[in-house]
Parts: sequence; C-alpha cells; structure tokens
Amino acid sequence: MKALNFYSSVYHANLLVGRKYCTIRLGDKTCKYREGDLVWVTHGDRFSKRKRIFTAVLDRVEAKPLRELSRRDLEGENPDMRTVEDAREFLEEIYRRKVSLDDTVTVVYFSEVEE
Repeated sequence: MKALNFYSSVYHANLLVGRKYCTIRLGDKTCKYREGDLVWVTHGDRFSKRKRIFTAVLDRVEAKPLRELSRRDLEGENPDMRTVEDAREFLEEIYRRKVSLDDTVTVVYFSEVEE
C-alpha cells in the first residue's frame, strides 16, 4: 500500500474536515502515483511514527510546470493559497531549496474511501 503523508498539523485538521482534497508535490511523481490507486493518507514526521487518517482513491494525477497550476489546484492544496507565487514559496519551505515557476510539480487529487 502506498501512502500520501502530510507533516503539518494544519493539514491534519484540513484532511479531517475534507478541506484538503489534493496535494502538490515537487517533481514528476506520475510513475509513483497513478489514477485509481488506493493509498493511505497519513500524518506524521519523516522517520517517525505516522498515523493513518483514511484510505483514499487517487482521482487525478497530473505533472505540469508550477506556473500552470489552476485556482482549483491551489485551493485543493490549501484553501488559503491564492497564487502560484504562494505555492512556489510553500514548496521552497517544504523542500528547503529554491523552486522556480518552470519546475515540474505533480498535482494529486484524492477522495476518501469510506470503510
């Protein structure tokens, strides 16, 4: 089983209430994540214990340049994210490196599976 892990406690709350329905990952992850895959959505720090929040199905997986992110992509990542520049700054924080608008990102949309 693959996992989509989230580190920030802000994400944990948004995941629980359904306000987060996609993730933007730096690089082309289309070989790792495919539409229709079942994944565990988890929360926790790298190299630490993680908690499964729910099982999800991947609805759409798309690689594209950061500059081409849509309003829906941004809102799905974080309801408070308004611009592609906000996304660029966020990715720089997460990945701890410079990110350009030409860098490839993968947008992964997911839906919770009720068990």
